[in-house]
Amino acid sequence: MKSSLLELLVLLLDKISLVTKLFSVPEEDPGDTDYQDTSFMKRGDLLEVPRTLFIHYGIYLGDNKVAHLMPDILPAISEDKCLIGKVVTNKRLILGVLAKVATIRVDTVQDFAYGGRIIVNHMDKSFKTKPLCNEEVAERAEKLVGAKAYSLLWDNCEHFVTYCRYGRPVSSQTDKFCEIVKRIIRDQRSILFSAALGLVFALCLGLEPFTTLPCLLITFTLWIAE
Repeated sequence: MKSSLLELLVLLLDKISLVTKLFSVPEEDPGDTDYQDTSFMKRGDLLEVPRTLFIHYGIYLGDNKVAHLMPDILPAISEDKCLIGKVVTNKRLILGVLAKVATIRVDTVQDFAYGGRIIVNHMDKSFKTKPLCNEEVAERAEKLVGAKAYSLLWDNCEHFVTYCRYGRPVSSQTDKFCEIVKRIIRDQRSILFSAALGLVFALCLGLEPFTTLPCLLITFTLWIAE
């Protein structure tokens, strides 16, 4: 019994490590340049700020201004432009993600960076499509400023900047997440783990429909998808 529990614990940690890889900040190329001085930035440049759990993107508009897509609940519940114009707090951001509402807004470089380091045009190295001219990139970003729907996976800040700079909305972070989910689903141990977890719930909570049916459904789905 103890060995079985130990195996389950190891498997759980393995799954957590896979998900953690999604949010890890990629190692920097020694040739990358970390820009903090806006004098190095040109209108239409693609800016990115590595965070702890993700990378945030924006388009530099010149004059120390950045257009970027931010999840934000406030525009959906208030018309106070002065209040909405303030820096988006973490609480506003999280509620915006849950409510699937966002704004493409213009902030200062400092507010956009939020204390992080800014990397310029790093994506050009890996993107197969040649960037549009900088002025067209900036004009695209300016035309899109305003409230819009939001999706963490399918319509986020990376989709916004890649559309503006390369003409096609894509997200490497979304692709990475989907690849990790696919690996977890196709791992045969996931079937055993979900079945064992369902058994534990059944033993602890009893054979009730609200505990057994979801576990059976998850196990069956993983088995079919494997």
